[in-house]
Amino acid sequence: MENNYYVYILECGDGTLYTGYTNNLKRRLLVHQQGKGAKYTRGRQPVELVYEKTFLTKREAMQEEYRIKQLSRNQKKQLIEKEK
Repeated sequence: MENNYYVYILECGDGTLYTGYTNNLKRRLLVHQQGKGAKYTRGRQPVELVYEKTFLTKREAMQEEYRIKQLSRNQKKQLIEKEK
């Protein structure tokens, strides 16, 4: 098991963005790609990882996930571009 937590943003096949957190990014991404992830992403295949950030604690990751979810689509796009 990994000791880090990750906040990630997926771009869905319909162009929408999904934000989540996990302690195993590889496994979580695979689950999303198989259409078994979050209800939101199931019908919006394919999904592509466009942003990820690592945290040491679950609390920090959950706080950042919440913060990102409050952003507008344009602000999320700016965040993604800034990290490229």
